[in-house]
Amino acid sequence: MTKDHRGTTALITGASSGLGAEFAAQLARRGADLVLVARREDRLRDLADRLEREHGVRVTVLAQDLARADAAGALRAALDARGIRIQTLVTNAGFGMKGAFADADPARIGEMVQVNVASLVAITREFLPDLVADGRGALVSIASTAAYQPCPNMAVYGATKAFVLSFTEALRYETRGSGLDVLCLSPGATRTEFFDVVGGEGAAVGRMRTSEQVVALALRELDRRNPAPSIVSGASNAVAARLVRLVPRRFALAVSGRMLA
Repeated sequence: MTKDHRGTTALITGASSGLGAEFAAQLARRGADLVLVARREDRLRDLADRLEREHGVRVTVLAQDLARADAAGALRAALDARGIRIQTLVTNAGFGMKGAFADADPARIGEMVQVNVASLVAITREFLPDLVADGRGALVSIASTAAYQPCPNMAVYGATKAFVLSFTEALRYETRGSGLDVLCLSPGATRTEFFDVVGGEGAAVGRMRTSEQVVALALRELDRRNPAPSIVSGASNAVAARLVRLVPRRFALAVSGRMLA
């Protein structure tokens, strides 16, 4: 059964493109009002105008840089000022870097850890009590297939996504019985702007999927009576994620290193 999201509001980070924009589109199609968060206000407003016109939902745009340490508090203050309460949170914002850790820009590393981990945790902590108290919506965190093994030449990115996976699965257990659905979604290679930031599709592993396919998979899982705590997009990716836990760590590291060289 497809869940009806009318009467609820979803906050989506990293909503200006890719998976974030697709989550916005598919949730709007199901009747959810939206709060769209990203740095590029012009992109957010174009998306908001289209979704309001096509689906008759209310869309609020908040231009925020999640690399700032005060982003979670700023989001809360902005929503409180507008009298908006959210029932669903999709923490999608994040980016990656490819290359040897010793050669990476320290400032850029810090920004990635802030966006992928620190801001995700702070935003989740800011809004999770509201989500649990309401119990109608979902918490969806976006990890990656990189979460399932060490990633030489993407060492920090892989580690941030392993954190997101572990963190979200733990929250699933902590919030059991509340009515809130908690899901960690791990996409494989997906046609988004992620690879523009990383520096090309050389960092892609496996068959490329579309944002529409990945988001539809997540929402279908949430439609289930008892959704899984985490899912991997793509059958071959899901099999690989399971297998990597069965082979010696040295072997998994060697394979990952060759694939990401």
